[in-house]
Amino acid sequence: MKSPAGLTLVETLVVLAILATLAGIGIPLTRSILAKSREAACLENLRALGAGLESYLQDHQQKMPELATGRASKADPAPVLETVLLPYQESPAAFKCPQDSKEYAQAGSSYLWNSTQNGLLSSQLAFFGISNRPDKIPLITDKEAWHPHGTNFLYADSSASNHVRFAAGNSPP
Repeated sequence: MKSPAGLTLVETLVVLAILATLAGIGIPLTRSILAKSREAACLENLRALGAGLESYLQDHQQKMPELATGRASKADPAPVLETVLLPYQESPAAFKCPQDSKEYAQAGSSYLWNSTQNGLLSSQLAFFGISNRPDKIPLITDKEAWHPHGTNFLYADSSASNHVRFAAGNSPP
């Protein structure tokens, strides 16, 4: 006696259950991996902006630019990151976070400038009572908390991180 070719209903249901389980595990894992890779790309963008800022400082006697925090639309003529630091970047794409789906298209940047540092010498930066600690003074941040770990920051020491290193009342060690 010959068995019929193909799968029985039970075998088909078992295969479908296995595939559904694998998809249930794989899809969230893939989303998590993609989000982390976008966060890493955003941190890399911030590092590139920091390198551009360093070049700007060299050209302007170590004096921070005087920029608006950001702008609502590309039509706003205010001096902002993406207009003042663009000559120090390889392309306008440096101002776009991969997780940003609307801010860059609307305003030209996914990032905000810490305008409390406007016009200061790089050796005189201070934030929330913190001074002489460039690793704790944020200069550029994400416009929104798009990433799994929250907001990314570029600090005055040119390091980029998703960790908040400043707080009101912090004092140097």
